[in-house]
Amino acid sequence: MGSTFAQIELGKRSLMAHSTQINTAGHNISNADTEGYSRQRVKVGPMSPLDRPDLSRAETPGQIGQGTSVESISRVRDEMLDQRIVAQSNQESYWETRSRYYTMIENVYNEPDEVSIRTTMDKFWESWQELSLNPESTANRQAILERGQSLVNSIRNRDMALTGIGNQLNSDIEASVEQLNNYANQIAILNTEIVKVKAVGDNPNDLMDRRDVLVEKLSKIANITTDQRDSDEFMVHVNGQVLVQGRIARNFAVEPVLDNYGYSKVVWADTNETVDVKGGSLGALIELRDVDVRHEIQSLNTMTMNFADLVNDVHRNAVGANNVTGLDFFVERPFVENTVGNYDSDGDGVEDKSYIFRFTGTNKLNPQEQIGIEGTMTLSGPTGNVNVAYHPTDTVEDVINRINDSNGEVKAYLDRNSNLVLKATTAEDIYNPDFVIRHVEDSGHFLAGYSGILAASGEEGAYDYNQANAVNALVGVGSQADRAAQFAISPVDNPSTYVEINQRIRNDVMNIASSFADYTGNAVNGDARAAVEIAAIRNTKVMIGHERTFDDYFADTVTQVGLMGEQAETNMLSQNAVMDDLRNLRDSISGVNIDEELADIMKFQHGYNAAAKYVTVVDQMLDTIINRLKV
Repeated sequence: MGSTFAQIELGKRSLMAHSTQINTAGHNISNADTEGYSRQRVKVGPMSPLDRPDLSRAETPGQIGQGTSVESISRVRDEMLDQRIVAQSNQESYWETRSRYYTMIENVYNEPDEVSIRTTMDKFWESWQELSLNPESTANRQAILERGQSLVNSIRNRDMALTGIGNQLNSDIEASVEQLNNYANQIAILNTEIVKVKAVGDNPNDLMDRRDVLVEKLSKIANITTDQRDSDEFMVHVNGQVLVQGRIARNFAVEPVLDNYGYSKVVWADTNETVDVKGGSLGALIELRDVDVRHEIQSLNTMTMNFADLVNDVHRNAVGANNVTGLDFFVERPFVENTVGNYDSDGDGVEDKSYIFRFTGTNKLNPQEQIGIEGTMTLSGPTGNVNVAYHPTDTVEDVINRINDSNGEVKAYLDRNSNLVLKATTAEDIYNPDFVIRHVEDSGHFLAGYSGILAASGEEGAYDYNQANAVNALVGVGSQADRAAQFAISPVDNPSTYVEINQRIRNDVMNIASSFADYTGNAVNGDARAAVEIAAIRNTKVMIGHERTFDDYFADTVTQVGLMGEQAETNMLSQNAVMDDLRNLRDSISGVNIDEELADIMKFQHGYNAAAKYVTVVDQMLDTIINRLKV
C-alpha cells in the first residue's frame, strides 16, 4: 500500500481540483452577462502514478495512483466560427450604415409637393407659357420672377440638405477613424499582456475574450482579417495591410482634400498613403460620401447648370419689353474671377490652369449633313483621355451622338443657332474638378475648320486645361478675328448653392425677354417667340448628364434613390438574419448557461464533499496508528 501521508496528498489534490471547478463555474455565472465572455472549463487528469517495483508480480499491478490534477483552465471557443462572425459582421455593419443614410437621402427627395423642385419648375415653365399668350403683361413677368425665385429656393434647399448629409458623413468618418485607432491600440496592449501570461504557462482566457470583443468591434468598422502564424504575434490586417502586429499598432489619419468639397481622406498615419477600406461602417461611410451623396449633389448640379444654361441661351438672345438684350436670366458664382478662366490651383501665386465649362463653335451646322472629313477627337475621360473617331459618311448628328455615347466627360449638342456646343460634365474622379473641360483635341478638322471651335488641328492645336490662357487654342480667341468661338467660365463647386436670378431682372421685370428683335434691334409688339421657346424646354430632350427631358430627370432620380434604399434595407435584413444565426450558434457553444453551471456546481460540491470525507477517513486512520495503537 502507499504511504498514509501520500493518501492525504491525494485527498488534498482532489479537494483542490473540485475547488477549482467550483470557482470556475462561479466565475462563469458572475460573467454570464459580460460582453464577449466565453465560458471556461477545467481540464483535469490523473497524476502520474508511483512505480513500485517490489509489487511487480502477477497478482498485483506495480503502480499506485496519486489522484487528480488540474491540467488547464481553458475557454470554450470555436475559432472557425469566430472568423465567420468577423467576416459577416463587416458586411452587416456596411449595409446597416448604408440603409440608415439612404433613409436620410430618401427623406430629402420626399419633400412636400408644393415646395419640391419638380413642382416649382413646372410652375416656372407654366409662367413662361402664360407670358407667351400675353407678352405685354407686367403681371405675367412678375409671376415669372416669383416662380423663378421659388425654384431657386427649392434647388438651394435640396443642395443644403444633401450637403448636410455629406458633412455628417465626413464627421462620422473622422469619428470612426478615431474609434478604429483606439481599438487597434487596445488590441496591441492586450497582445503584450497575453504574451506575458502565456510565458509563465497560464491561459489568459479573460484577456483573449477582451481581445476577441475588440476584434469584432473593429470588424464592424473596417474589412479586417486576423492571423496568428506566430503564437506570440497576433496580427490584424486591413485589406492586406498590417494594422496590428503583436504589440505594435499602426494608426489611420484624416487629411483634408480641397478638390473633394474639403472632405477628409483616410490615410495611413505613418506613410500618408490612402487607406483602401472596402467594408464595415467606415467603408460604407466613405462610399456614401464620395460616391452616393456626391453623385446626388453632382446630379443636382448638372440639372441646375444645364437648366440655367438653356434658359440663358434663349434669354440672352431675346429682347425685353424695354428693348434690353444680352441678359442672362440666371447667374452663378464663377469659379475664377478673370474673364479667361485662369486659376491658381496650387496657391503659389501663379495661374496654372484654365477652368472653362462650355465651348460654342462659330459655324452653323446641319445635323443631317455628311461631314465629308475624317479624323479622331480626343476628349478628357474619367481615367484618362478617350478617342472618338469620325468618317466622311458620318452626319453631324452621328458625330454628336458618338461624342455623347463615349466615356468622355464632355458632351455635345447643337444650340438654337445650330452652332456646335461642347460642355463639361461632372467628374467621376473626386480629384478632378466638376464642369471643367480638361482636354479637347482633333487630329482632323471637325472641331477646327468645320465647326469652328479649335483654331488648329493636331496636338499643337489642342486645348488643355493644365495651362493658363488655354482659351487661346479656340478660334479667334486672343486674336483680332471678327468671329471667335464663345466660351463660358466654370461655376463654383456647387452651382446649385449659388444659382440666382439676375439682379437686373429682379430690379426691373421689364428686362425679362419674351421676344426676338426685328431688323431694327427692337422687340415687336405681340412677339412671344422667346417665351414659347423657353417654355418648350420643359418637354425637349436636352443633355442632363445624358439626353432626356427634365421630367425624365426627376423621375429617374427619385426611382434610383428608392431602388438604392431598397437594396440597402434588403441586404441589411439579410445580413441581420445571418448574424443572428451565427451569434446564436456561438452562444450555444461559448455562452454561459446558468442552469448548467448550477448543476455543475452541485456535482463538484458532491465531489468536494466526498474528497473531504476521504481526508477525514485518512485522518482517522492516522489517529488510530499514532495515538490508539499501543504496542
